[in-house]
Order: sequence, then structure tokens, then C-alpha cells
Amino acid sequence: MEQLFANYNRLLNVYAQYSQMRYLYQEINWDDRLILIRGPKGSGKTTMLFQHIRRTFADHTKAIYCSLDHIWFASHTLLELAEYAYTHAITHLFLDEIHRYNTWAIELKNIYDSYPNLHIVATGSNALDIIHQVADLSRRCMVYTMHGLSFREYLKMEGVADLPVIALEDILSKHTQLAIDITTTQNIKVLPHFERYRQEGFYPFYRDSNQNYWDRISQVIDTIIYTEIPAVSKLEYDSVYKVKPLLAILAQQNPYTINIASLCKSLSISRNALVKLIDLLDKAGLIRRLYAETEEWNQLNKPEKILFNNTNLMYALSSNTDAGTMRETFFASMLAQGHKLAMPQKGDFLIDKKYLFEVGGRSKGYKQIAGIENSFVVRDDVEFGLENRIPLWMFGLLY
Repeated sequence: MEQLFANYNRLLNVYAQYSQMRYLYQEINWDDRLILIRGPKGSGKTTMLFQHIRRTFADHTKAIYCSLDHIWFASHTLLELAEYAYTHAITHLFLDEIHRYNTWAIELKNIYDSYPNLHIVATGSNALDIIHQVADLSRRCMVYTMHGLSFREYLKMEGVADLPVIALEDILSKHTQLAIDITTTQNIKVLPHFERYRQEGFYPFYRDSNQNYWDRISQVIDTIIYTEIPAVSKLEYDSVYKVKPLLAILAQQNPYTINIASLCKSLSISRNALVKLIDLLDKAGLIRRLYAETEEWNQLNKPEKILFNNTNLMYALSSNTDAGTMRETFFASMLAQGHKLAMPQKGDFLIDKKYLFEVGGRSKGYKQIAGIENSFVVRDDVEFGLENRIPLWMFGLLY
């Protein structure tokens, strides 16, 4: 136990330097007894735990942070930790990387039922499916999902501007005045910052000067492939090693329109295994599936298109990024937080089964979606738009 406390206190000092709060912090009801925060590797979940501990506990001994991949758990259990906390007046457990602990779901349920005064906040892989782990636990647990940095958060972190979150409906109806207020009244040159953000601003660790950003992203990808995906699935060992070749194929196609038979042949993999791989990569935050607007969205259906989860991954995985795909990837990564995306028969994206979008460069026209109700053209490389023509960067202010 001394090892856990020593590590906790050391990390508490290390993370003291991080002051900016992620968007999700204000959305969490920290009074709930059992909280699960999912999110892609590198999105800032661990930092947020320590920020909360520092903000909340004048006496840090009332809480303890543990990463479930710590060697202590090789010979001890979560139930032992809970019993120790109960007998030593610790009220809050902060458990990181719970997907690294095989029986996390059933033990959390037992702790919740047996220690009614103990509060637990756990973080885990984005691919965790709590509903299918233990049904009773899902009814006890509040689940939140952490996304990477929005463009709005990036501007704040860079000290450029502290802009409010803008709802999608306000962007659609007020974008011209909003853009003028930001670019002219506040004199913010958004386009250079927007270009830098799309290359290296999605993961909060971009500010860590101790390591090359692209090397860090490569490590994130490897951790997801070889550690997180096997930990949350029953994927066959051989299938795990099909992931990188699959990502390489996807990176060469911009964007990739699915051909299941061709992919199965290229990877020497069965259809069921391939579909499962794609599902896990989507849940783990490496890719994003887009389905036709008329289909129900589930693992068994073939997606119409696959994009990478964010533009930083595109730049990390391919030296030849397609501008059109980069724009679509950014748009999808921002709208996926709080909205439903689908592939329409016309245009590029159907949002919430209501709003139709065509995404392109600064000269993108309205011809392809002309006459369709609630349709909009999204243009890159422009500071502000007019009527139904909206600057791409503005969708980075959604969260």
C-alpha cells in the first residue's frame, strides 16, 4: 500500500502544473458515487482526475489515485483497496486505466454495494462497453466520454482567446455576426491557428516539449492496438496484428469507401473478424464510421465511409494528406461530440437527421445541395461566411 501512496503523492505534484480544465469537467456531477470516464488515450483523463483532487480535497489523504496497471495489483485486488480505504477514512478512490484489470466490472459493483460511503471515479479506454460488462453496474454508474481538444479549447490553451461554447443552432443562424465579433472585434487571426491545430492540437500533450508530438501519437496508437483493444475484447491474437496494416490501407484511401471483400483478401482475415476490428478501432478513437442515413447504426452493418478520428492522426499516419478528407475529418470530429452523423444521398454529412452539409474549400459552391431544406455549405480558408455558407473553423467552437 505504501507504493500506491508514494506514487499518488508524486503524481499529485507532477500534475500541479496543469491549470486549464477540459470542457468535460463542468459536465460531470462529481457527487455521484460511481463515475466512469471513457476517452481515447492522451485526451487528458488522468490530468483531470488530479485537477479535481487538488480542487476538492484540502486534505489529500481523504482520496487516493491508483493506476490499475500498477504492479501492486498483480498480487492485490480492488476489493482489498476498498477495504483499506474504508478502515483508514479514505472517502474517494480515483482509479485509472481500469481496462487493465480483468475483473474491474464485478468488483466495482461489489464495492458500490458493500461500501455505501465510498465514492469511485474510474477512467478507461474509449472502447469499454459497460452495458455488456455487468448490467447491474451500468444502472449504478454515470458514464461520460472525453473527446480530444476542440479548436475552442486549443485557442484557450494557447492564450489566444477564451471563447464560449457555441451551440450548433447558433452557428447555423448567427455565424456571420459571430465570426465578425471574433475575427474583427476581438482581432483574432483564426486561420493560422486553425491550420496548426489541425496538424498538432487535438491531444493536450502537444504542449509537452520533452517529446516529439508525432512520436507520442505513434505511442498512443501502439498502446490502443496492443494494450487497450485486447484488454476490452476477445479479439484473437492474430487479428490484433492486422490492425496496423488495416490503418495503412485506410490512410492511403482518402476517404476510404468500404469494400469488405477486398479488405478481407488484402489482410487475409475473415469478414466477421474484419467487421469486429473496424468496430473496435472506431470505439477506441482511431477511426470513425459513417453509415447511410437510412440504416440503423450497429457493428454488423457495413459503414459507407471511414474517416480517421481526428486530423492529427491523419498527419501522423500519412505523409500525403488529402485536403478534402482533412476537412471532412475535422468537421466530423467536432460534430461527433453531442450530435449524430450519417452519410446522406446528397452532400457530405447529415447531422441529427435534420441538417445537411457539403464541406469544401473557399470556393465551394451550393449547386450539389441547392433547394434542399436546412442545407449548408461549409468552406475552409475563409474567416467568415454569409447566409448558408459557413466557415469550417467555426464548428471547432461546439464544445
